[in-house]
Amino acid sequence: MSEMEKNVDWMIHNDDNSSNDSSPDGGASHDILGSKSFAFRAPQENFCIQDFDLGKIYGVGSYSKVVKAKKKDTGIVYALKIMDKKFITKENKTAYVKLERIVLDQLDHPGIMRLYFTFQDNFSLYMALEPCEGGELFDQINRKGRLPEDEARFYAAEVVDALEYIHSMGLIHRDIKPENLLLTKDGHIKIADFGSVKPMQDTRITVLPNASSDDKACTFVGTAAYVPPEVLNSSPATFGNDLWALGCILYQMLSGTSPFKDTSEWLIFQRIIARDIRLPDYFSEEARDLIEKLLDLDPSRRPGAGADGYAALKAHPFFRRIEWSNLRTQTPPELVLETGGGSSEGDDHGDSSGNPTPTGNGSARQNDGSITRLTSIESFDSRWQQFLEPGESVLMISMVKKVRKLTSKKVQLILTNKPKLIYVDPAKLVVKANIIWSDNSDDLSIQVSSPSHFKLCTPKKVFCFEDAKQRAYQWKIAIEGLQSR
Repeated sequence: MSEMEKNVDWMIHNDDNSSNDSSPDGGASHDILGSKSFAFRAPQENFCIQDFDLGKIYGVGSYSKVVKAKKKDTGIVYALKIMDKKFITKENKTAYVKLERIVLDQLDHPGIMRLYFTFQDNFSLYMALEPCEGGELFDQINRKGRLPEDEARFYAAEVVDALEYIHSMGLIHRDIKPENLLLTKDGHIKIADFGSVKPMQDTRITVLPNASSDDKACTFVGTAAYVPPEVLNSSPATFGNDLWALGCILYQMLSGTSPFKDTSEWLIFQRIIARDIRLPDYFSEEARDLIEKLLDLDPSRRPGAGADGYAALKAHPFFRRIEWSNLRTQTPPELVLETGGGSSEGDDHGDSSGNPTPTGNGSARQNDGSITRLTSIESFDSRWQQFLEPGESVLMISMVKKVRKLTSKKVQLILTNKPKLIYVDPAKLVVKANIIWSDNSDDLSIQVSSPSHFKLCTPKKVFCFEDAKQRAYQWKIAIEGLQSR
């Protein structure tokens, strides 16, 4: 096994083998992670990617993608999450990947995506997940414009039902958003993507020593439009973080847009901190009241997080007509199917050759009004505001290395709507260069040589940068998008 495989291997087998039938395929599983008292419900199998016919892509992340995958010998369809080992090791994401695998294995609720088995090869880790053919809640909102209140109430209730279970297990999801709320083919909600999950000290989940999330309780994770203000203020994570996101999602279902939408992440964060929210007149009184309470600046006052727990949230007048005891047996809203040029059951376009296409190539969907949603909490730092002119806003920002022939130096690279590129010495807070261009592409062009490396070419000088987050293509898309406005 290569050094890279050792670094990422999420299983450490002992000598015992046992049978496990939790996968639809059945098959053998192993006691793992050096502990005879802990065995995965979802086994690690000796499969290879050539055992599957790959179909349409369900979603793409920074180091993973999820594709439709049909097992050739059984015909069973899975949502196969494919994760790039090289990126995981380079970005120190190994503990996050292991934690997601361990958490998914132990959760058992109809509102949470099921993990069936895992396998790996020299290049990738694979998780075979429950397929959700109804797509993302995000897509239903987009296709319908906005949801009728009865439909929003049903989806919100199913999210509440699943969140109550997740929180009862002593876990904070930390990335609740419409893209992570998937729909079964019948239209019921499943919460997905536990890559940012945070176990609390009293968690009921078995968390093994080599699989844990960040030790910093206030580390920023999540997506800009749904991040609660306390996280931006570096407060420790609480269950209230997920409830704030629920309030944002309810607003988005009813209005068609997120409550703090703006032209950049930096401006979104500013609005969140100020709780700058405007509730449309067509929201019902019950919906307005619930959203106001879920978006309380004090996380302990949000319904579901207080002394009365989820009983208070479920008793809110907005949910008056919800039958909580048989929620999952009720008829969900009718799904609006994809039309036009999108993929469908009949036009899968995956590569079944066993060579999954790379992830993190800049094709992530933009849903919050910013050019990129991959920038970090750096974009909120008010230190950079001093370098902006009145009316100028940040579109993309990242700490990168400015590369010379023999040396490199970290600089803060800022793209604004002027359009203008600024790079700042972060230690001295001094502008080292302003790169301003017009609509003439000869004034500035960008060349990408790898996911991490790109050049900014001007008539007088060439600037070489390295982005450790592998966002070279995002920079190219953002800059060229401004040039083509």
